[in-house]
Amino acid sequence: MKLVLIRHARAEERALFRRDRTRALTEDGRRRMRKAARGLYALLPGISQIATSPFLRARQTAEIVAAAYDGVEIAPLPALAPGEPARALLAWLHAQPEDAVLTLVGHEPDLGRLAGVLLCGKPSGFVKFKKGAAALIEFAATPSAGKGTLVWLLSAAQLADLS
Repeated sequence: MKLVLIRHARAEERALFRRDRTRALTEDGRRRMRKAARGLYALLPGISQIATSPFLRARQTAEIVAAAYDGVEIAPLPALAPGEPARALLAWLHAQPEDAVLTLVGHEPDLGRLAGVLLCGKPSGFVKFKKGAAALIEFAATPSAGKGTLVWLLSAAQLADLS
């Protein structure tokens, strides 16, 4: 399995909203993510599915990525909401086909912790995702803690340079 982790693009400031889940992407965040999504497509031309946090900014990021892939399916995944435990995501991943190329769009520090679990078996934050950044983690078989291999980790600007 190949697993792409993407942090949502730049969003409106937190102080402007009472509910964090309704923060939308800024125009600049959308523009940068469109460029990054084109670079992601150049690097990895086929993905099977996109799963996204139910928060608006993550869903909007997923929609931009899906557009670069001619409308690949987007599925909301509550396990990608901020603060959810990694074990819920691992259970979802176990139910996916082993040959799938999946994309998960979520939030920091949760994505960094998830990467830590997948790469070394512990929710460490040694992998950090800037806004719009993406990482590719590969598994020889079904994803499980400590069994992933980090292939690349790129910022949105680095992805945009690939397009």
